[in-house]
Amino acid sequence: MGSNININKEIEKYINNHSLRLHSIQTEIISYNKSLGDIKRMQIAVSQCHFLHLIIKASKIKKILEIGTFTGLSTLSMSLALPDDGKLVALDKNEETNKIAQNFFKKAKQESKIKTIIKPALESLSDLRKQKKKFGLIFIDADKENYKNYYEQSLELIDKNGLIIIDNVLWHGEVVDEKKQDKLTVNMREFNSYINSDERTENLIIPVGDGLAVCRKL
Repeated sequence: MGSNININKEIEKYINNHSLRLHSIQTEIISYNKSLGDIKRMQIAVSQCHFLHLIIKASKIKKILEIGTFTGLSTLSMSLALPDDGKLVALDKNEETNKIAQNFFKKAKQESKIKTIIKPALESLSDLRKQKKKFGLIFIDADKENYKNYYEQSLELIDKNGLIIIDNVLWHGEVVDEKKQDKLTVNMREFNSYINSDERTENLIIPVGDGLAVCRKL
């Protein structure tokens, strides 16, 4: 039986150097985030930028909802993959980081595709449901305590055969370490079990970045 390769820094660099070329503003966001200290961990991995790009292109997705924006790397990565008439709604509650993200969107000439909403995501999701909005892809990368709530609300906002993609589901590998019993690790284990047993979707976990769960609505 074949086994997955262990991805070290050298292999990760090789993969990124032999994958899609990043847009100059994506590179600028990554450089900016490095100046932020430990909080830069909120950024998605470069390999995840490439994965999201190809999924959007291959699936011909035109409407995206993002839960958790930070400084805009994931948002911009997805927006660049959308057609000219595509739309992305980005939810975040941090006004300061959102201002930074919007500046990057403008520099990349993507602001016409992106609508940002600044308030707690659960409130925004409730508003979108009332407006009967539907999306082809929803990307979740926000506070882990609310992952189950975000997932449940997303199911009501996603088209049939649409994709819900969730970041950090491998949680630095700690989901398999039974010695790790802190609240966030336990929460992520329980969330992974929950979506795996959910008969409304089919899912798989892809070891890209910190782990992406890809769920297709049945």
